[in-house]
Amino acid sequence: MSNATQSLASTRITSLLDANSFVEIGKSVTARSTDFNMTEKKAPSDGVITGYGVIDDKLVYVYSQDASVLNGTVGEMHAKKITRLYDLAMKTGAPVIGLVDCAGIRLQEATDALEAFGQIYLKQTLASGVIPQITAIFGTCGGGMAVIPSLTDFTFIEAKKGKMFVNSPNALDGNYTEKCDTASAAFQREETGLIDAVESEEEILAEIRQLVSLLPSNFEDNDSFAECTDDLNRAASRRREC
Repeated sequence: MSNATQSLASTRITSLLDANSFVEIGKSVTARSTDFNMTEKKAPSDGVITGYGVIDDKLVYVYSQDASVLNGTVGEMHAKKITRLYDLAMKTGAPVIGLVDCAGIRLQEATDALEAFGQIYLKQTLASGVIPQITAIFGTCGGGMAVIPSLTDFTFIEAKKGKMFVNSPNALDGNYTEKCDTASAAFQREETGLIDAVESEEEILAEIRQLVSLLPSNFEDNDSFAECTDDLNRAASRRREC
């Protein structure tokens, strides 16, 4: 992992969480596949940094993909780190935040990578309605990875670099990027409705911090709202006066 991009993936986590609160999980995990000369390619952390930390003293679990490691593609061990994160988040009742920069499936791992995506989708559906799930797209979110934001509760995308697609715009018959960029942040927000906000990277991280401070940590969290002390008859009495 190059120092520049390693710092990019980890800096996003550092900027998101409270200072010195991040604890990394699975740092020593790397790709298991040996097909297509994979042993000759370095894949530290298998292209994704996972762990937990706090935002305004609230526990959150975070994964941040590293595009410098095999283009951030999802393989078997990459997915296992994310699914393990979901297991811990479900066990402790804390939100999951995904910082996405991924070219999609890792073709060298073939069916292992396909099964890996299925495991992530399963964990997401099991977590739906139980814990908050938040996705931020800072680069490419292609192929099977594009399904993941649609399964989360809130999705942000970087205005200029963010791209989200199952197939590229040129794969559509008669279309090309200049005619209709179906992968662009604007198209995904205005036409598909999958995106909640299109902003700069700094604004997205700030918005997520604010969002986490407002949301309950899980469906059993009663500390995120206060009992209403307003007089229930107040509105009725006003209507009678009118």
